[in-house]
Amino acid sequence: MDNNEPLLIDTDVHIQVGNIMPYLPKVWQSQWKTHGIGLGYMYHSPIRVSRSDAVPERGGAPGSDPDFLISDHMDRYGIDYAILNGNALALSLHPDPDYANAIITAFNDCLVDTWLKVSPRFKGSMFVNASDPAAAAKEIRRIGEHPDIVQIIMASATRMLYGQRFYHPIYEAAEQLGLPVAIHPGTEGVGVSGAPTPSGYPTRYMEWHNILPTNYMAHINSLVCEGVFEKFPRLTFVAIEGGVAWLPHLMWRMDKNYKALRDSTPWLKRLPSEYIKAHIRLTTQPIEEPDDPNHFLQICRMIDAEKTLMFSSDYPHWDNDNPNMIFRGMDKGLKHRIMAGTAADLYGLARRPIYPGTVSGGMSE
Repeated sequence: MDNNEPLLIDTDVHIQVGNIMPYLPKVWQSQWKTHGIGLGYMYHSPIRVSRSDAVPERGGAPGSDPDFLISDHMDRYGIDYAILNGNALALSLHPDPDYANAIITAFNDCLVDTWLKVSPRFKGSMFVNASDPAAAAKEIRRIGEHPDIVQIIMASATRMLYGQRFYHPIYEAAEQLGLPVAIHPGTEGVGVSGAPTPSGYPTRYMEWHNILPTNYMAHINSLVCEGVFEKFPRLTFVAIEGGVAWLPHLMWRMDKNYKALRDSTPWLKRLPSEYIKAHIRLTTQPIEEPDDPNHFLQICRMIDAEKTLMFSSDYPHWDNDNPNMIFRGMDKGLKHRIMAGTAADLYGLARRPIYPGTVSGGMSE
């Protein structure tokens, strides 16, 4: 391994973007002041969403202070790059697309000015309004060429499955600019998205949280079966914070059914599992922890984890993962791919960033 390759890339760090009012057209400012995003979350976490010990020293919400995030999280664990994911996912589920589009544009501009300019270690996920694909594609082309924007992020909750043609303008723009498209949970059951499960609404937060991977299974199944990766062969789709252990089952089931039902998807030229391994990336948090650690290693082999799995902490949330505590005893080559190699390939982060404290282009020990 090259000594200047990144050693640790965190693919899911949550931030509060900041004050978007200076970036927002006047016509929307009153509504933003009084209602904000305007879509409530119905499930209450008894331990809150963010950790109380992640409150910045200067005050404010966890994830709101770039300097504190660097010292409290990145410097503490030797993280070379953090992929920043902001707090505007629910806007894709707003019933007013014009309002959602205006707020999303303001969020993206604020992200660039208040976070991405702070440190070369910060890389950003830009928001789009997935419910308005034409506007989303326009926004991708407007800001997606910024050198520190490395990903497009959308809510995993939707009105329709993400493989359907309605969303293809988003993928066309993403492919043209070489940006992966990611989804993130947390809005299932919010706004115009419908119930969090095919059978309705869970009762409590724990029940809702447990079942989130089923939505990811549905989207990946849709993306493959609708032929998205044949139409957009350079597109990568990132499933953030959706778990890992369910993927072998999904691949086995899809491959089995494809052998008998392939006439219904004549555009597919490979087994579904082959598309998944080539185009889908997963993040580790919340990592499944079976009683026997060998069982997780078996899952890693089943999904070609050296190519498909990327480390994420989910900082500063209550269930975030400590990079020093996971994957103990794992083969060093596989661990490096998960902790940095695959993300470096995907996001174009082949070298460690240069910033105060680095030595010869690499982080100081």
